[in-house]
Amino acid sequence: MILAQIAPLIFGIRPEFLLFGLTLLGVALFHRYTLAVGLIGLTSILIFKFFFIPEFNLSEHLFGHIPFSDQILHKEMRVGEWSVLLNLLGLLIGFALLSRHFEQSRLPEYLPKLLPDDWKGPLVLLIAVFVLSSFLDNIAAALIGGTIAMVVFKHKVHLGYIAAIVAASNAGGSGSVIGDTTTTLMWIQGVSPFNVLHGYIAAFTALAFFSIFASIQQDKYQRIQKDAPIDVTIDWGRIGVVAMILLLTILTNIFLDFPALGVWVAIGIGAFIRETDWKEAKNAISGSIFLISLVTCASLMPVEELPAASWQTAFSLGFVSAVFDNIPLTKLALEQNGYDWGMLAYAVGFGGSMIWFGSSAGVAISSKFPEARSVFGWIKAGWHIIVAYILGFFVLLFLLGWQPLPYKKKSGMAAPHQTTEQLITVPASSN
Repeated sequence: MILAQIAPLIFGIRPEFLLFGLTLLGVALFHRYTLAVGLIGLTSILIFKFFFIPEFNLSEHLFGHIPFSDQILHKEMRVGEWSVLLNLLGLLIGFALLSRHFEQSRLPEYLPKLLPDDWKGPLVLLIAVFVLSSFLDNIAAALIGGTIAMVVFKHKVHLGYIAAIVAASNAGGSGSVIGDTTTTLMWIQGVSPFNVLHGYIAAFTALAFFSIFASIQQDKYQRIQKDAPIDVTIDWGRIGVVAMILLLTILTNIFLDFPALGVWVAIGIGAFIRETDWKEAKNAISGSIFLISLVTCASLMPVEELPAASWQTAFSLGFVSAVFDNIPLTKLALEQNGYDWGMLAYAVGFGGSMIWFGSSAGVAISSKFPEARSVFGWIKAGWHIIVAYILGFFVLLFLLGWQPLPYKKKSGMAAPHQTTEQLITVPASSN
């Protein structure tokens, strides 16, 4: 028996894509109402699915499907989206609290003593964010960088430099399997950590380019505070809470593939050590729900395959990831197999920096800098990030070429997500 539902097409395009495109356009045009736009977009896509795709099962999409008995040979196990969405929600809100602990420790106020006074000060800060993100989630690295920037630049941070902080956090995680969700996904699926490491060639090149331009932008806009206040007393207890959050995040990411659990366990313990500013979590909820709505919209798109694996496809995916969540893109690439994983990791990881909602780090930092929620402003001020992406990609391609390496799936791994709109052929029973 064949289960099929042919969805209506508009000018040859599935309506889900048009609805998602309108949602992204709404985000670009009405950046002060992004949460409302995101929720309206998600609602419209779900309504379409319910009315025109009878096979669509929201519960199965979110929580997965495990076949039983004789079905197991004919139907693949499907992993739901709940873990990704819950992780993102937990990380976004949790790292907002981490950032607040770090800010209240007063260590950012002391840092001007350690940073150069001229444009090299913001340059060193971007390099620090890059290094942090190599072993820490890019959301946390971006928020820590943004917190420091607010202090040392007296709350006057150039939009181009805000974009550069996000780009540095995304670049830093692009060659490390514990630095970004996409590379971690590759690692869990069976790609060796050493097969993504060469993505740093592109990431270093991109950082060397955009960091200089962004630092000069910031220095002209607001020079770094030259001297730290004389009476600064660092609260090492809060620094300890921050360190504990980071440590448990890394450990639960490596061993449980659920870093949000480590974040909130550490926050709970930290509440007994230092008072927690829970208002910061409340302030982060709106931006977090917005990101979740976009990620959910992306996961509902009927994207069943990508063009053939090649450097041209990987290069294009960098631009796609600026508007389309990079997690489902990475899942599709893993299913397709045969990519240069370091090149792909750089493309989908760093590519999201080109637009503010293209990465979770960009959405997170916009909670501190609302002016960042402008697509046109971001592109205009952060033009150097787009150029840096292209430059880094082709430097990597020139030095190492395209090195496709099919990976062997770990035994027992669930197959990557397939949409319910795909045709599923169930062989007739032999009974």
